Amino acid sequence: MRIVVKLGTSTLTHSTGRLNIRRVETLCKTLSDLKNAGHEIVLVTSGAIGMGVGKLQLPGRPADMPTKQAAAAVGQCELMYVYDKLFSEYHHTVAQVLLTGADVRDERRRENMRNTLLRLLELQAIPVVNENDAVVTDEIGVHNTIGENDTLSAIVAELTEAELLILLSDIDGLYTADPHRDPDARLIERVEEITPALEALAGGSGSALGTGGMATKLSAAKLATAAGADMIIANGRNPELLYQIAAGEPVGTRFIAKGRES
Repeated sequence: MRIVVKLGTSTLTHSTGRLNIRRVETLCKTLSDLKNAGHEIVLVTSGAIGMGVGKLQLPGRPADMPTKQAAAAVGQCELMYVYDKLFSEYHHTVAQVLLTGADVRDERRRENMRNTLLRLLELQAIPVVNENDAVVTDEIGVHNTIGENDTLSAIVAELTEAELLILLSDIDGLYTADPHRDPDARLIERVEEITPALEALAGGSGSALGTGGMATKLSAAKLATAAGADMIIANGRNPELLYQIAAGEPVGTRFIAKGRES
């Protein structure tokens, strides 16, 4: 399969904001093994600002935009160094691809981006994709930014014609209610259609699930499934669950691609 894996900051770092070394090492080892088994891997990664905060020894995540962008510029180098070092141990080559909203929306740039990603896969490299936070900000507006990496990963899945998109986060999947508040909340293992009721569950005003990013994950699921890719939301605390996912075992919440019966 061609698989796009999106890594959230909570998967990559400890609560201190520093890199979770054991988890990231396990993640890169597992992805390398899946690639050795014949799968094509594209990585969409968060974490540049957090890595930059640590590298610059800042007291915490900066509030002002220029410092956020400076931290992203420093952190992106550190992030790629880590990926390059760890994947190289298993004889795989990584490639950095930094995108902006303008790259996605402009037809010619979008085609160039698609061609680059597909050629990297042909060359057996692992594209590592992130939004270029050093030059774009949410304040600039929707015409210039993608906004968050759930959406970016769905766009990448569409561009690369991936069969599967996996969002690794700090949650096990989509629940019928907030599992932190409702002991009867149950995991929804399979979603055939994203209904208004489902969207209301994830993104209602004041919803803990919504503030946790579930609304953006449902938006990503709409994009990915419309493009022909299944999407899975799973907990990234144990990266080895990627083996189970690749084997087709039920993990997290799976959104079924449009027109696909299985």
